[in-house]
Amino acid sequence: MGEIKFATENSKKPQQFKMSYVWVGTIIFLLLILVFNCFTIVTEGHIGVKYRFERIVSDNLPAGLNFKIPFIEKIDQVNIRNQIYTFEGDAYTSDTQTVNNLRLKVTYRYAPDKMSHLIRTVGISNVENNYLVPNVQKIAKDAIGRVQAEDLVRTRSQVQAKIQEELAEVLLPHGIIVTEFAIENLAFTDAFENAIQAKVIAEQDVERMRHKTEERRVEAEQIRIAADAEAARIRIEAEAEANAIELIQAQIANNPYYIEYLKIINWNGILPQVIGEGVNPFVVLDGTGGMVGPQQPAYIQQNNNNE
Repeated sequence: MGEIKFATENSKKPQQFKMSYVWVGTIIFLLLILVFNCFTIVTEGHIGVKYRFERIVSDNLPAGLNFKIPFIEKIDQVNIRNQIYTFEGDAYTSDTQTVNNLRLKVTYRYAPDKMSHLIRTVGISNVENNYLVPNVQKIAKDAIGRVQAEDLVRTRSQVQAKIQEELAEVLLPHGIIVTEFAIENLAFTDAFENAIQAKVIAEQDVERMRHKTEERRVEAEQIRIAADAEAARIRIEAEAEANAIELIQAQIANNPYYIEYLKIINWNGILPQVIGEGVNPFVVLDGTGGMVGPQQPAYIQQNNNNE
C-alpha cells in the first residue's frame, strides 16, 4: 500500500508544472494584447479622433503612433486629403435652354479645426449627403439659370469661378474647404449647338474682315506719312534753294564782282576756245602758237599763205 501512495504523489508534480506554464503563457498573452491595445498608428494624410466612452476627447492626433487607454479609449482615422464629389444631371439656362448631361466635379477637404463639429453634427460618413449634394446642385443650377445658353458656352470659366466662390462661402462654416470646382460637360440640343457654331463662324469672319480693314488702314496711314515726309523734304529743299538764290542776288546787288568770283571758284582749269560774241570773237592759241578758229585776222592769214 505504501508503494502505491508514492507513485500517485510523483504523478501530480508534472501536472502542476504544466498548469503553471499555461497560466504564465496566458498572462503573457494578455499583457501583449494590453500593450498592443495601448497604441494606434495614424497613417499619413489622416488625423486621429480619440473617443473615450464614445465621447470625443481629441480630434487632431497627428500621423504616427498615438497612445490610448485600452478598452476605454479608441482612435478613428479621418482622411484630410483632397476628395472628389461628382454630380450628373440636367439644368436650364435663363433663355430656357436645357443643359443635358451636366457633369460637375467638386474637389474638397475637411478643415482640421472643424473636425469635432462635423463629427458631432452629421458624422464624417454623412458629410456628402448632408452638405455637398444639396448645395452643389442648388448653387450650380442657380448660377447656370442666371445666364443665357450662348453666354454659358462663352463664359464657362467665369461661371465656374462664381459657383466655386459661392460653394466655398456656404461650406466653409461647416468645416468643408472647397479647393476646386469644374463644369466637366455641357451639352445642348443639336439644333442649338449648330446655331451657336454658325454664329461663331460668322463672328470669326467679321473679325477677320475687321482685321484686314485695320491692316489696310495702317498701310494707308504709313503711305500718307511717307508722302507727307517726302513733301516736307521737297518743301525744305525748295525753301533752302530759294533762300540761297536770295542770298546770291543780294550779293550780286551789293558786289558786281561776285559773278566773277563765282566763275573763278567754279573754273575747271580749261580755257574756252571762243570767248565773246559777234562776228569777230576772240580765239585762243593752239599748241603750235597759231590761232584756232575759222576766222583769223588778215595779217595772220597772209603770213600763213606766204609760208
